[in-house]
Amino acid sequence: MSNPPSPIPASAEDAPQLALAVMQKAKFPMLATVDGLQPHLRPVSPVRTEGFVVYVANLRAYGKTNQIAVNPNVELCYLDDAHDQVRITGVAEILADPVLLEVIWKENPLLRRYLGQPDNPALIIYKIRPTRIRFMREWALSYFDIPLPKP
Repeated sequence: MSNPPSPIPASAEDAPQLALAVMQKAKFPMLATVDGLQPHLRPVSPVRTEGFVVYVANLRAYGKTNQIAVNPNVELCYLDDAHDQVRITGVAEILADPVLLEVIWKENPLLRRYLGQPDNPALIIYKIRPTRIRFMREWALSYFDIPLPKP
């Protein structure tokens, strides 16, 4: 019988920076929502990230729109090529800040290409406000809890 792989050592002090690095490398997290008793998971492409606060574009016609309206509790999971992961449990809120919406619009050419204008009624930008952040190295089998950002 062979020995299980050993994770690369990490400390609680290093965990926030390591987690941010995973998010930068992985780029496309999976977003979990719930529809009644049924969870749903799909990849998303964040349009902005500020530390552990993640902004996700969505179209009103998508299934997750109703799921988030009924239950705004969501979770993002980033997994990089080394299988290190970051899980952000949070609350999805519709972004209403016009200045930040304009910044996001200008930073994302795909939004401009497909939606034409920033006030397109089909567009929703969700701000996912973390309520818990965890980081785990591959094979570590336990998470580091990362302190929440100050509001």
